[in-house]
Amino acid sequence: MKSRLLAVLLATMLFNLAACGKKDTAPGADGAVVVKIGSIQPLTGPQSHLGKDNENGTRMAIDDANAKGISIGGKKVRFELFSEDDQADPKTATIVAQKMVDEKVNGIIGHLNSGTTIPASKIYFDAGIVQISPSATNPKYTEQGFRTAFRVMPNDVQQGKALGDFAVTRLGAKRVAIIDDRTAYGQGLADQFGAAAKAAGAEIVTRQYTTDKSTDFMAILTAVKSENADVLFFGGMDAQGGPMMKQFKTLGLNAKFLMGDGGSTPEFIKLAAGSAEGAYSSLPGLPLDKMPGGKAFGDKFTAKYGQIQLYAPYCYDAVSVMIAAMQKADSIDPAKYLPVLASIVYDGVTAKISFDTKGDIKDGAITLYQVKNGKWEVLETVGGAEPAK
Repeated sequence: MKSRLLAVLLATMLFNLAACGKKDTAPGADGAVVVKIGSIQPLTGPQSHLGKDNENGTRMAIDDANAKGISIGGKKVRFELFSEDDQADPKTATIVAQKMVDEKVNGIIGHLNSGTTIPASKIYFDAGIVQISPSATNPKYTEQGFRTAFRVMPNDVQQGKALGDFAVTRLGAKRVAIIDDRTAYGQGLADQFGAAAKAAGAEIVTRQYTTDKSTDFMAILTAVKSENADVLFFGGMDAQGGPMMKQFKTLGLNAKFLMGDGGSTPEFIKLAAGSAEGAYSSLPGLPLDKMPGGKAFGDKFTAKYGQIQLYAPYCYDAVSVMIAAMQKADSIDPAKYLPVLASIVYDGVTAKISFDTKGDIKDGAITLYQVKNGKWEVLETVGGAEPAK
């Protein structure tokens, strides 16, 4: 009796193990091979509006690809979105990155923040999974030597230089104050901005620090006010930038307020609560209406999901260029489509996409904006390339 019971238990275990082994390669109900696209961003907390924007841009690209009925390797494929929340927290990011590896995803779109993208990139590299970030701009991400790491927007070396030059040559800054949120993104961009502003002839009169959770900036703004700066640069996201701008106006600072892409959102204007007028920001890439496919994308996205917050077009392109590499390689295996992706030239919504040896996009543009009449308006665009013919 015991022998029979043991035999039954052993057979059950073997069956379950076999079933688990087949789960990742089994076709869907329609007979198509499932291609898993991982998407990770903050879906809760103060940056959730940006995370949802990223998720929606990714989802729309997947839906559009599925509508085409794509076949790869002689088999019909269906792309599926596997979304996770990293809460804009580096530790959580590594946990969900490992979850994606365990899920055997075919590629990763993300993460949103540099501070989450950088630690997660090592996990994807070790697993041989391709990662394309639509929004992480810290240079370190692609300077680690991970051949699996790519990004579809310019980095902060380019953005910082554009901001520093703009502050001095266009805003006439001689005395510059800097505040950053101590994240990989905020501090990294502030460092690049400060170096560029100094090289252009400005003096950095004070460097102050906050966090990406703070909302009260009166003390550090009071310290900034005493320095009589011409320009105040904040390296951080809109969740802090909006309240900071409001308190900036309350204290009556005479300096011009400048941010990078983290503040170039409708949410910044909303959080500033009537005090946003006159603020400046930059955003890697072209204005939406100047992007090769910007108008069509904008019309379709807003009809489906509402107002674009920030990075949705780049998420769309990240998915699209990944799928294009799979098609060209005729394989969904990252090891096979990775070398194709590294050398690809692809006409995306945001730009002509091709990558340098580090995985950074080539010929990236930076656009400067100002809040006028309650909206971000384009001032000028620096760099960039014409769409491929």
